[in-house]
Amino acid sequence: MEFLQKLATHGDRAALIFPGRPAISYAELARCAAEMAASFGNGRKLVAIEAANSEHAITAYLAARAGDHAVALLAPGDARAFADFEEDFRPHASVRLFDGRWRVVEHEGAGEALHGDLAVLLATSGSTGKSRFVRLSRKNIDSNADAIASYLGLAADDRAALLLPFHYSYGLSVLNSHLAVGASVFVSAKGVADKGFADDLRAAEATNISGVPYSYELMEKTGFQPEELPSLRFMTVAGGRIPAGLADTFRRKLEQDGRRLFLMYGQTEATARIAYVPPEALAANPDSIGIAIPGGELMLVGDDGAQIEASGAAGELVYRGPNVMMGYAESRADLARGDEVEELRTGDVAERCENGFFRVVGRLKRMSKIAGLRISHEAVEHALAQRGIVAAVTGCDRRLVAAYSSGEAPEDVCKLMIAASGLTPLHVEAVAVEALPRLASGKVDYPAVAQRARQAGKTDPGIVEAFSRAFYPRKVTPADSFEALGGDSLLFVQLSLTLERKLGRIPEEWEKMPVGTLARLGRQTSGLRVVDSDLLMRAMAILLVVLHHATLWPIPGGAAALVMLVGYGLARFHGAALMRGETTRLLRTLAANLAVYAPIVATYSIARGEMLWPSVFLVGNLGIFDPKHMLPHLYWFVEAYAQVMLIVAGLFSLPAVRRRVAKNPFGVGMAALVVAVAIKFLAPKVWAVGAVQIFTVSDVFYLAAFGWCVFHARTARQRLLVLAAATLAFPVMAYWGGNWTGSWVKFMLQLACVTVLLYMPRVAVPKQLAAVALPVAAAGYHIYLFHRLLPELLAPHVKPLISWPVATALSVAIGILTGIAAFHAQKALAAWLADRRSPRADAPLGAHAAPAE
Repeated sequence: MEFLQKLATHGDRAALIFPGRPAISYAELARCAAEMAASFGNGRKLVAIEAANSEHAITAYLAARAGDHAVALLAPGDARAFADFEEDFRPHASVRLFDGRWRVVEHEGAGEALHGDLAVLLATSGSTGKSRFVRLSRKNIDSNADAIASYLGLAADDRAALLLPFHYSYGLSVLNSHLAVGASVFVSAKGVADKGFADDLRAAEATNISGVPYSYELMEKTGFQPEELPSLRFMTVAGGRIPAGLADTFRRKLEQDGRRLFLMYGQTEATARIAYVPPEALAANPDSIGIAIPGGELMLVGDDGAQIEASGAAGELVYRGPNVMMGYAESRADLARGDEVEELRTGDVAERCENGFFRVVGRLKRMSKIAGLRISHEAVEHALAQRGIVAAVTGCDRRLVAAYSSGEAPEDVCKLMIAASGLTPLHVEAVAVEALPRLASGKVDYPAVAQRARQAGKTDPGIVEAFSRAFYPRKVTPADSFEALGGDSLLFVQLSLTLERKLGRIPEEWEKMPVGTLARLGRQTSGLRVVDSDLLMRAMAILLVVLHHATLWPIPGGAAALVMLVGYGLARFHGAALMRGETTRLLRTLAANLAVYAPIVATYSIARGEMLWPSVFLVGNLGIFDPKHMLPHLYWFVEAYAQVMLIVAGLFSLPAVRRRVAKNPFGVGMAALVVAVAIKFLAPKVWAVGAVQIFTVSDVFYLAAFGWCVFHARTARQRLLVLAAATLAFPVMAYWGGNWTGSWVKFMLQLACVTVLLYMPRVAVPKQLAAVALPVAAAGYHIYLFHRLLPELLAPHVKPLISWPVATALSVAIGILTGIAAFHAQKALAAWLADRRSPRADAPLGAHAAPAE
């Protein structure tokens, strides 16, 4: 247990720090690791660990190393990868998270003996299919940690912010190098883009931050300022090529306060680090990988195998050092083999600069390194081929592009690329071609593939322009998605209509897709259209409202369904932002919708000769004001909607609420539903306002809670629980609400809405129906606001001249058309404003056709 004894020498110094709890000292960490090491038993064993950034997983890693076991670090939550590893390598034990608890699972029938030097197995970065593992020795791990600590100048008073997963060699190197010198590691619970990220690092007194280039792009986008962290000493970046401009931006930010940026280069096969740029030389060498780490040596080798000494001549970059891996492993038998690699051929083409630094200029093989993952183009092609997709994959260090000729939908190909590569939707795209271009030899012409991908990258200005106008005055780029832009349910309907018109369909989960990707999708034709059921529900609800107000038939329930859709939209479009505390996004949406309502209030105020203050302050639905001094009660929905939004914004401004909801959005939603239903029944006993009770927020808030729960019901059990609650609650409410026809119609309609949203979130309908329903849904809010204005003005003049059925039909038609006209007038105004700001809204976007990381 020499390893643990060394840890224990640091005594009560903090070793691991997790948010919201006391620090774990080195002595405590050594004790816990010793106890777990004993649970692995005697003899050298292979231990597989689900390497989540958690106390238990880190302790298990240290325990395995302390017991001189070989430890495999596997990605957390990836059951397939774990199963593949257990099948191929037959570990003696696994440390995994089961049903919310960490467990050590013993395995029978382990295979061949382990080589005495083997310490750690790491999956090769970005591998696809069954992973190939890098075999690392104790010397590899320890020498790399010592080298990193040396050139970074780590000391016991340093505190790293561990943002990277530690099954990734870069993240593991952060952990190892700091523990090697008695420093501490803050294990962050938040990502770079999460609200409060900088606050947590400041509270933890982090002295250094390590990230991949994508981390720095996110920090730049979110306005992260290093000067906000008084304890920060330096930052490091590795895991891919960082744009020179971005590196220079952070270098300048850090240097102005005497801090440093380390630009580093490495590979898993070298344990983590190979080279670094000394911070004092970074300004003059922003595109360099610098010099070899202490104890290592870099060289260039030509095609003939001879070393290249001249400056400016390109060759394969080769590295030698004590951190070079023992070799690869693809099965249990490989773990008995010893050290097989003397030097690491990186596969990168580089050149030596005049000052002795090295610069990577290309790759020998078809690979991309994106967001810290090294992705083989051939491996992604193979994964697609296994699904019957004929494709050629090309790419750079920002994205992968698959040109394919087998007829699938682009979004389906993208999903497979994401699954095969581990990348995000922002990093992949698929381009349909009639046939893959080929050379005379019959091989795929990859330069031609890349050229076609660039041509396909030209976005459709129609879709881009539609997004730009919808989100005016915000600037929209092809890398933005509807979700990232903070779209709400009304804009969702509007842009769904645009996509249906442009593409002949509404792509599934289009709200998460970059605008540029949407603009490049091909048009499809079919007799059916697959649409989100909430869009059809919105159209149906607004038609019921118009019919009910025009006829006074016992068919209420349309407005109630709209309140339910408010809750559904809150969860779908604002949930993630609310959990981060970004309530201003919700308030901006509310303000935008109230801007359309304001002319109604102004018109009625002018007509009555007084300012209708209850309606101005959105409290006319509470039943405490004389109806003479406010808008008609038919506008109660707008007031209730505003009150729901303000209540939700107020609740999510409380950190305790955000934490609880983020941990269990469905459970909290169900609890809120129970409370809201209780308030509905109890409120009249303490606040009786008579017939207008049905317009109050206390009477309808439970509907919004139902919408939230429906969206977050992800499992069969959760969906059944929501359906059971609806089946129980709505008949009771129908009976309690007067037990008359209208009451039963209203509440059975809500039961039907819950059922459809739960079990039929997307439905195929005839394209003629979609063509009618989607415009009505898009203009639904405007129809609600304006549908009674013209009919009320015309009624005294028209009704004496025509029969009641004709007058009613005209009233309904005029109400709907008035709302649609108002909707298009608002769109035209937004387009005019957007065009005034930029005469060609698509011009600045076309220069950025490639989705950004």
